[in-house]
This record gives sequence, structure tokens and C-alpha cells, in this order.
Amino acid sequence: MITFEEATAIVAGAAKVLPVDSVNLPECNGRILAADVFSDMDMPPFDKSAVDGFACRRQDITNPLLILETIAAGQVPSTVIGLNECSRIMTGAMLPKGADTVLMVEHTEMAGPDLIRYTGNAPATNICFLAEDIHRGDKVLSAGTRIRPQHVAVLASAGCWSPKVRTKPVIGIISTGDELVEPGEKVPAGKIRNSNAWQLIAQAQNADCIARYFGIAQDTPESTHKKIVQAEEECDIILLTGGVSMGDFDYVPDVIKQSGYKTLFQSIAVQPGKPSVFAVKENKYLFGLPGNPVSSFVQFELLVKLLIDKLTACIDIPAIVRLPLGMDYTRRRSDRKSFLPVIIRMNEAFPVDYHGSAHIHAFVEADGIIAVNIGGTEIKKGTLVDVRQL
Repeated sequence: MITFEEATAIVAGAAKVLPVDSVNLPECNGRILAADVFSDMDMPPFDKSAVDGFACRRQDITNPLLILETIAAGQVPSTVIGLNECSRIMTGAMLPKGADTVLMVEHTEMAGPDLIRYTGNAPATNICFLAEDIHRGDKVLSAGTRIRPQHVAVLASAGCWSPKVRTKPVIGIISTGDELVEPGEKVPAGKIRNSNAWQLIAQAQNADCIARYFGIAQDTPESTHKKIVQAEEECDIILLTGGVSMGDFDYVPDVIKQSGYKTLFQSIAVQPGKPSVFAVKENKYLFGLPGNPVSSFVQFELLVKLLIDKLTACIDIPAIVRLPLGMDYTRRRSDRKSFLPVIIRMNEAFPVDYHGSAHIHAFVEADGIIAVNIGGTEIKKGTLVDVRQL
């Protein structure tokens, strides 16, 4: 049995970065950039008005100003602003030559035909200046960034229609166990519904991966091996749930080895998720996760997501916040690192009423997970804890 920290180091060290792909802007949301992105132009590309108003010379604002023209966004000004002159201008429109200030329209009044008078005090410049945001050639996004809507806007403004991204990981999900039936079926005596597979499919999709479901393997080595062979033909990562403990029907660890995989670990000093297996075969990665739903859920969040990030060279840091614990917490055993669901209320983290690794309902209201390290039996109210947000 190894520590959780050793397990994370093994998973991270085993990953080989996936190849580069190229997609168009509408398909890039959620993908991981494979190359830095540089702007092909200054932003803004010209001095422009930040407000609707009148472009003029600041030195003239105490005098009535003659309106020369109206400048709409996208239009090039046709006149130069001179003594006691101005041009009506719209937000985002190009500033005319000679102007150094834009008077907000609500701070002006008509002083005669085609004349305006400034009624405010000490106006702001109200100009967005050429290249004040980005210079041509500036790096605007770094390789490893997970593309989100705000990044799509930056890609568009930089003229990057087809960004280079990492290939999307394909994750194959296999459930094991003769006791399982699918959610849409009636549940005979002695059977339970297969929740793990559908949970893992959803987690894979949330991690911006492609999920493939290969069904339920029977409790025989032959059935499990056949499913593994099917999955590895089209998947980068294979997830099996169940059959990894020490029972008479727990064939998965042996079948993994017989399928040509090198097992790097198969027991972690954690709760939940102790009987977790990780194995590799060239550029294929296989996790044997426990059959209890909380165990598979938590180890996906902690270990499978780590592998996904390493395969895609993602530089995003998991969302972790440091908060005081809202109540005392104690536990009897301290020989394993424990992961607990918490809710966040009034900037404090409160452990959820949690009955163990089969109690997936405890995570319905959970906002995150906290860790209790090996050797720790209590955490006092007010102690700062790291909350990994879900």
C-alpha cells in the first residue's frame, strides 16, 4: 500500500502528452491549447471613444463647440477637429484627428444650431487608446490553457480561427459485477442498479473528454478481458469499477496483468478508494476503481483528472479555496488519508453527514472535498482547511 502523494506522483509521471489537433473556433470550447497564441494586431487598433458624446480639444471645453459631423462605430472620420469644434461620436468609433477628449452626451446641452455647450466639471478623457490593451505580437494565451468562453473571445480578437489544441482524451468505462442491472431495467432480488458507470460517464464529460461505455462485464476473467480489449482499441484511458478488492470474484487486478498492462499500484492509504489500481500499457492507461460509488467518484476527481491534465498538458490549477472549518470534526481511525465532502456556508466549510463509501447521496449537496491526513484524528472548528471545489 502506498500513500496518496506517492500515487499522484506515479500517475503524473506515467502520462505521455497527447498529439496536437486543430479545430475551428466554434469547436474549441473546453479544449486545451497546444501552442501559445499571439495577437496579429493592436487592441484597440485605433484611438476610439469609450462613450457616446462629442470629440473635441480639451482646451476648448469652456466655449460653445461647433458640431462638424457624426462619427458612427466602424466609420473613419472625415474632418480634423480645430479651435472650438467637435464631432458627435458613438461608443467604439474612431477618434478624429485633433481631438484629445470625448465629452459624455449627458454632460452637454444644445447652445444653438449645431452648437453644444459642456455642462460638467473636469471631464475624463473617455478615450480607449491605440494598443492600450494588447500590442501586435503580444502573447495573449499560453499553451496549456483550458479554453473557456472568455478565451474564445481573445482567440477571435487575435485572429486565431483555428487554434492548435490537444487531442481530446477518450475514456472507456466498464462496470463489473453479476449483481448489476442498468438503470432502465427492473431490479430482481439480490441485484442493484449500475450507477457507477453513468456517474463516471458524466464526470468524463465534465472533464471535457469523450466518454465511451462498454457495458457490464460478468464476474469472470474472460468477460472482463474481452471488455478491456474492446475498450483499448478506441480509448486512451480505461476505467473499470468493481472487482478490485480481495473477494473470490475480484478478478480485475489479475485480468489487468493478463491483458498486458504493467500495474504501478493497486492499493492506496486513502479512504475512500483504498483498493484502487493503476496500470499502463504503452500509451494506454487503466484504472481499476472500487465498486462503491463514492470511492469511484472521489478517485476520478483526484487521480483520473490528474492523468487527464497531464495527458493534455493542462496548466489549469484545480479550484481550491482555504476556509475555516465551521464545526469540530473527529474520527476514530487515522491510518489512512481521508477525503470528506463539505458544504460552504458563510465562508466556512462544514462536513456533510456522511456514512461511508456507499453514501453517494452525501455528495448531492457537497460543494467540495477536504482531506484529513494520516495520523490526524480531529480538526477543530476554525482551523483552516483546503477545500477542493467540485
